[in-house]
Amino acid sequence: MKHLLFCLAMLPGLASLSACAQAPQPGAAAQAPAAAPAAVKGNTPDERARQALLTLNPKMQIDYIGAAALPGFREAIIGGQVVLISDDGKYLVQGSVVDIGSQKELTQSSPALSKYRQDLLKSVKTSERIVFAPPNPKYTISVFTDIECGYCRKLHSEIAEYNKRGIAIEYMAFPRMGLGSQDHRDMISVWCATDRKQALTDAKGGKPVPARACKSTPVDMEYHVGQRLGISGTPAIFAPDGTQLGGYLPPDKMREALDKLAGEAQAVKPAGMQ
Repeated sequence: MKHLLFCLAMLPGLASLSACAQAPQPGAAAQAPAAAPAAVKGNTPDERARQALLTLNPKMQIDYIGAAALPGFREAIIGGQVVLISDDGKYLVQGSVVDIGSQKELTQSSPALSKYRQDLLKSVKTSERIVFAPPNPKYTISVFTDIECGYCRKLHSEIAEYNKRGIAIEYMAFPRMGLGSQDHRDMISVWCATDRKQALTDAKGGKPVPARACKSTPVDMEYHVGQRLGISGTPAIFAPDGTQLGGYLPPDKMREALDKLAGEAQAVKPAGMQ
């Protein structure tokens, strides 16, 4: 579903594009093979990739274009997702691409995607987040949350267990119903509370949210950062290296996932480095 939504958002009106097209229906008349697409003009592979994408949607916001791990392709980051475009600008690949030898998925493990996510996450100050942390945490995760989301509430009900396992949780606001909704207004009220932590705990516990206003609030900014990260649901959890850990994970599984990421990062460091 996420793949389809991204495809439709990126390519409005291009229902005939093979990656987005409806499957052939029984009894449909056979069509002649399509002619090979013409190469896109441009002096460099990056320029050809950009022109090819803008041909599909002139209003598309392209956050990054660079060499891909797949030979003969560039990778582009659009709406927090990676797509691949052939160096001649003729073909686009969207979805998982696996290196069979290493059994590694190449798009989500893209170093460019990791840096893009890290930079966006760093743009939100700690003071603008609602933080639940143990003394001297081993790991700190960024969690985009919504006060109405069932799994967000489940995660928050176990906050002490995450903290016991050395995991600090830094919440950012992502009202799923969108800006201007009651959900959005309630989250502004939470972030405007004198005691944000208690206000968030009360709201996720199902208590009515007293209406509050303040001179400035980071809720809208955090929501837009979440959109640029490609978030479509909550909780959306990011490790320090930018890896998206998915949605809700129980405390033990969360610690296991973070330990695994830390181990993999240590394994790729040159000898003699800590």
